[in-house]
Amino acid sequence: MASAIGSMKNVKIFVLYLMKNVGRALDYVTLNDIIMQTDYVMFLDFAEAFNQMCDDGLILEAGERDGDKLYEISPKGVCVAESLSSDILSSILDKSLAAALRYLDFKKRGIKAKCTWEKQSEGVYLISCTLTEQESVIFSTVLTVDSADRARRMADNFRDRPEVIYRGVHALLAGNMNFLFD
Repeated sequence: MASAIGSMKNVKIFVLYLMKNVGRALDYVTLNDIIMQTDYVMFLDFAEAFNQMCDDGLILEAGERDGDKLYEISPKGVCVAESLSSDILSSILDKSLAAALRYLDFKKRGIKAKCTWEKQSEGVYLISCTLTEQESVIFSTVLTVDSADRARRMADNFRDRPEVIYRGVHALLAGNMNFLFD
C-alpha cells in the first residue's frame, strides 16, 4: 500500500466520499482522473479498491455514455461514505473535492489543453502551452528552458493538470500569493 492516506479502507472511503459529493455518474477514466488530482491515492490502489467496491455493491454501473460505462455510488456506498468519512482528515477531503470539481468543470466546459516544446538552439528549448474553449484561446504562454528533459516534464505537467496551472497563473497575476502555499 503506497497511498498517502493509508489503508485500503481509507482509499475506499476517499473514493466514495468524492463520488457522493460530485453527485453524478462518471466513467472509469474520469473517476480515476479526479481521484489522482491530489496524489493522496496511488493508481494501483484505486484500481484495486474500485474493483472491490463494485463487487461489494458500493459502486454500481449507471449506464453508458459514448461507449464508456458510467458508475455511481450506491445507497450502501453513500451510507459508508457518510458514516466513515471522519477516518480521514477533513482538510484532505475538502482539498480533494475542490480539485475534483475544478477538474470536472474544465472537462464539462470542453476546455482543451495543448502543450508542445521544441529545441531552438543548444541549451534553449521553447515550451508553448495553450488552453482553448470552443475555439477561443483562454490561456497561452511560451517559456524558455535550458534542457529537453525540463521542457518535456513541464509539458507533461501542463497536459496532466491544466486546471491547476490556469488557476495558479490567475492567482499569481491577481496578487494572491497564498496560492503558492495551498
